[in-house]
Amino acid sequence: MKSFREKLFTYRGYMPIPFLLVMFVYAQPSVWTVAIGAVIIVVGEMIRFWAVAYAGGLTRVTGSVGAPEVIVSGPFAYVRNPIYIGNITTYAGFGIMANALFPWLLIAAIAWFVFQYHQIVFLEESFLEKEFGKTFIEYKKNVPRFLPKPKAYVSAVQSIQLPKWKEAVQSERRTFQALTLVMAIFIVLWYLR
Repeated sequence: MKSFREKLFTYRGYMPIPFLLVMFVYAQPSVWTVAIGAVIIVVGEMIRFWAVAYAGGLTRVTGSVGAPEVIVSGPFAYVRNPIYIGNITTYAGFGIMANALFPWLLIAAIAWFVFQYHQIVFLEESFLEKEFGKTFIEYKKNVPRFLPKPKAYVSAVQSIQLPKWKEAVQSERRTFQALTLVMAIFIVLWYLR
């Protein structure tokens, strides 16, 4: 039987849906919330896209935690979980854009996703430490979990861990579609107000 953390990992892609539904129902978008929210969403997706270019298609795995290596290049040289930081930033952008039950729904959503990702990261890091031992422990010692550091971690493997931009575009295609659809809905709701 799967643990709570494993279930959170498996279903992490569906977790934003309840928050989005509440946002749609209680949306009170204005020109300013739409504009500011859209900028934050784009920044969040740029962080996520940069990370996916280095991590590859493994970011789409839903069965169980796994990785062929410890990624230490690109945004991973500054923070261990750039994809989750990008996701939280994007969710915050939607909360601002919707202006639904503001600020309480936004605070609740961010609190939930911080909790969820903390649980998932515990699971992922346990795997990485078991699988890669000293390599991951050294990386973990030098790179913060969620708050990026200003100076990049330097490792010999960074010269071979290069971004795969075309693979990232393929991997993120559904994400781009979902972001565009949700943003369009909030823009329509604003227009109809």
